[in-house]
Amino acid sequence: MIGAIAGDIIGSVYERNPIKTKEFPLFHPECRFTDDSVLTVAVADAILSGRPYLESVREIGRRHPGAGYGGSFIQWLFSDDPQPYNSWGNGSAMRVSPVGFAFSTEAEVIRQAAMSAEISHNHPEGVKGARAAALAVFLARTGAGKDEIRSRIANDFGYDMNRAVDDIRPGYSFDVSCMGTVPEAIIAFLDSTSYEDAVRNAVSLGGDSDTLACITGAVAEAFYGEVPEFIREKVNSLLPPDLREISERFLGFHR
Repeated sequence: MIGAIAGDIIGSVYERNPIKTKEFPLFHPECRFTDDSVLTVAVADAILSGRPYLESVREIGRRHPGAGYGGSFIQWLFSDDPQPYNSWGNGSAMRVSPVGFAFSTEAEVIRQAAMSAEISHNHPEGVKGARAAALAVFLARTGAGKDEIRSRIANDFGYDMNRAVDDIRPGYSFDVSCMGTVPEAIIAFLDSTSYEDAVRNAVSLGGDSDTLACITGAVAEAFYGEVPEFIREKVNSLLPPDLREISERFLGFHR
């Protein structure tokens, strides 16, 4: 899960200032954690505590009201009667990676991914995006090769995975949908040689960079193993104590 948070932080400064290159300072002086990290940690908290996803997401999300939530989500977050609002946005996919790390069967990963999405993002595309991202993490951490991951995501979810980062980058722009984010994020991992290279691929697409890199970073961590120490240290220095403590407990839980 630290790979997802690191991706979010690394990509945070390029969300509104997209770049089309892999050559950039890995940690810009103004980089920070965003809603992607907050909600990823909230999903991890639900798994650790056994609380409903709704409860953890709303409690932890409210602790960090300035994290950069979308308008519809922040209304849901602070509503007295939170109901799913049929969103197909990529928020369901960016927060789901703890599910792919925590559960031991594909069937349970798919089921829990849907549960985590449906509290807010109950549109079929929102649920599908969460399932695809979680399954990619699960497959990567359980020994699947890149060809298998590519074919499973294409066959199970109907995403066009027969593309490369270099094909996507020239015409790609900011896109908050699951259908325009999840396959691209997974391709950024598939075309990589390391965790860092995967995150650089994701940011270089020039889209919703923190969310792209959050999803890519989770799959890359699952596939390549531990995130490099210097990246983990930087992440820990930027997270507030509550998010850092849950992240550390989750790391011990899924090892």
